[in-house]
Amino acid sequence: MSRTEKELEGVTLLGDQNTKYTYDYNPGLLERFPNKHPDNDYLVMLNCPEFTSLCPKTGQPDFAEIKINYIPGKYIVESKSLKLYLFSFRNHGDFHEDCANIIMKDLVKLLEPKYIEVIGIFTPRGGISIYPFANYGQPGTDWEKHAKDRLFAAIDRRNWD
Repeated sequence: MSRTEKELEGVTLLGDQNTKYTYDYNPGLLERFPNKHPDNDYLVMLNCPEFTSLCPKTGQPDFAEIKINYIPGKYIVESKSLKLYLFSFRNHGDFHEDCANIIMKDLVKLLEPKYIEVIGIFTPRGGISIYPFANYGQPGTDWEKHAKDRLFAAIDRRNWD
């Protein structure tokens, strides 16, 4: 069952041979396409092992692995647009916790997922590692309760993998 042109209307970056990289935070880069299986709960796991942003105080680079896990509702994120979006944090000055929450909120706004979690595994700085965990469950559903349960379970890092 192939995708129709109508389903792919909002997908503009995929296949573009003249990709332009933006070095400043830009949520407008994110694109989506319809989920053909909204009645089926399934997990999409995305990993960005080379995420970078800047410390807002010193301007020094911060490095992280960003893991995004979500259960789609109506939409799926287009992966090249996600790559360019995450790359747009390169010159963005924010703390680790802010980056994880910004990414999660931008994806919630774009995708309207049933459930989503964003995990930042930042390289130690000053001898301290920071692993922010931000999540969301669609209000009024079982996913809202799951988000709360998962947040408390995330205290045990072994649950992150």
